[in-house]
Amino acid sequence: MLNVVWGVLDKVRNAARKRRWHPNHAFGRRGEDLAHRRLRSLGYTVVARNYRTNTGSGEVDLIAWEGGTLVFVEVKARRDDEFGTPDRAVDRDKRRRLIKAARTYVAKTAVDWQMVRFDVVSIVDGPRPEITVIRDAFPTRLAMT
Repeated sequence: MLNVVWGVLDKVRNAARKRRWHPNHAFGRRGEDLAHRRLRSLGYTVVARNYRTNTGSGEVDLIAWEGGTLVFVEVKARRDDEFGTPDRAVDRDKRRRLIKAARTYVAKTAVDWQMVRFDVVSIVDGPRPEITVIRDAFPTRLAMT
């Protein structure tokens, strides 16, 4: 029952966004909403959304704790998977920008880098969106390369 209520609220919120925002921006935010809800249902505690560095050089869609691990989450949503799954868009350059933003966040919070992980949430839209959480999507050691 609660899922039905959340679904209706998502549709109302998304319709309002479409009127005010560019359609692609509204679609991306809807993807973040779906990812946020999925992660919470899996036991993550989301502590930040759309974190940006002070310099504007990096952004992280969601930051969450899963147990004792600080998880930086990139959300990728597509209307269909005609050109492959959305997670394929997280290329080497995007991973480097994510890691740079994560290092900035970790420095502010004094979290040990060994307690950090990167996940990707891949969403293919449809009547029942297909949401895939890819845990430990890429290694943190890329920060050194």
